[in-house]
Amino acid sequence: MEIAIFGLGYVGCVSAACLARDGHHVIGVDINPLKVESIRAGRSPIIEPGLDALIADGVADGRLVATADGEAAVERAELVLVCVGTPSRPNGSLELAYVERVCRDIGRHLARKRSYTTVAVRSTMLPGSAQERLIPILEAESGRRAGEGFGFCVNPEFLREGTALADFDHPPYTVIGQFDERSGDSLARLYAHLDAPLYRVPLGVAEMVKYTSNAFHALKVVFANEIGNICQMYGVDSHQVMEIFVQDDRLNIAPTYLKPGFAFGGSCLGKDLRALLYAARQRDVSAPVLESILPSNRLQIEKAVALLLRDGRRRVGVIGLSFKPSTDDLRESPAVELVERLIGKGFEVLVYDREVSLARLHGSNREYIERVLPHIGSLIRPTMDEVIAPAEAVVVAKHLAPEEQEHLFARLREEQMLIDLVRLDGQLVRRFAGRYHGIAW
Repeated sequence: MEIAIFGLGYVGCVSAACLARDGHHVIGVDINPLKVESIRAGRSPIIEPGLDALIADGVADGRLVATADGEAAVERAELVLVCVGTPSRPNGSLELAYVERVCRDIGRHLARKRSYTTVAVRSTMLPGSAQERLIPILEAESGRRAGEGFGFCVNPEFLREGTALADFDHPPYTVIGQFDERSGDSLARLYAHLDAPLYRVPLGVAEMVKYTSNAFHALKVVFANEIGNICQMYGVDSHQVMEIFVQDDRLNIAPTYLKPGFAFGGSCLGKDLRALLYAARQRDVSAPVLESILPSNRLQIEKAVALLLRDGRRRVGVIGLSFKPSTDDLRESPAVELVERLIGKGFEVLVYDREVSLARLHGSNREYIERVLPHIGSLIRPTMDEVIAPAEAVVVAKHLAPEEQEHLFARLREEQMLIDLVRLDGQLVRRFAGRYHGIAW
C-alpha cells in the first residue's frame, strides 16, 4: 500500500519503520524539519531500541521517505495515518488542536484528489472526538462525505516506549473503529499478517478501549504501590506478596505493572487519566477510584522526598531521569519531578541517565531538555561515577541492567545512603553495608 503518516513522534516513527519493513511504501510527514532530516538521513529522531536500523533499512530500500509536504503525501496515499499528539491542557482536558489542524490540512488535500483515500487516526482521543469534531472538519475541508468520498477509521495503538517494535509485531489485539465497512476493509489489510485478534467496532468503542487500558494500567501501578506501602509498615515483603497474588490469572489480572515501586510517568497514563476524569466531571459522573490514582501516584514522589529530608543529607546523586528504561522520554517523568522538588528544597543534585545523555547529543528530546528543563540539563553528567562520587545519598530512579547494578554497588561507599525506587538486585543490596532504603519494601 501507499501510506502517508502525519506526525513523526514515537507512534509515527515506529509505525512508519515497521510498515516500510513489511513492504509498504511510506511517506512520513512532519512540520519539524529536524525530524524530517533525521529520517531522510536514515536515523531515528527518537531513542527506541532497534528503530535506527529499521529506519536506515527503509530509507536505503526507498520504501520510507520523509517530507514536510503534506499535499504530495496525501496525493500518493491510499491510506493516511494521523499520529500527532493529544496532550493535556492545564485543567486536564484533552488538547485536540494538533489533530484538528492536521485533519484540516488533509481535508484540503483530499479536495484536490480524485481517488478514494482512508484516513485513520491513531492519536488517543476521547469517545465522540472523531464523530463530532474530526469527521466534520474533514468533510467541510474536502467537500466530500465520509464513507463516500473518503474513508475514516480510529485505530488506537498499544505501543510501549522501549518495547515498541515488539509491541507493533505482537499486539494483544488490533482494534479498528470503522465509519463503514469499506473504510475498515482498507485499514484491515495492514494487519492481516499479524497473529492477533482483530476487532472491528464502532468509532467510540475504539476510542474508549485505549482510555480503558491506560486507566487500568495506571490503577495497577498505584494499587501495587499502596499495597507495598502497607506491607512495608508490617515488615512484610511486598514483592513476595505480589508474586503470589498474580499467580491467579483467572481473577487477579496479568502481572504487568503489578510491582510496587516508584510513581508511574510518561506521555500516556497521566494524560489519558486526566482526560477521562475531566470528561466524567463534565457529565457529573462520579469516579472516586480513578480520581484517587493521580494523588496516590504523587504520594510515592512525596515519600522519596521525605526520606531524603528526614536523613538530612544535602548532596544527592540521582540515577535515572526518563520515566522508564530504554527511552529518553522525560514527559511527566516522576524522576524529573523528584529532582525539581529536591532543587527547590535546597539540595545539591547531580543526575546520570544513559539514554538522556545520548538524547542530548543527537536525539529529538535535546530541544525539550534545553527549552523546558534547562536547570536540570545542566545537572546531567555523562558517567555514573561523576554522580556517585560527590553524593551523600544516591537515588536509583530507573531500572538498571545487571552490569550497571554491579557497577553501582562497586562504587558505593558505606557512609552513603542508597534510596531504591526500582527494587535492585537483592544479593547486591545485601552486599552493601551502608544505609539502604526501599521505597515500598
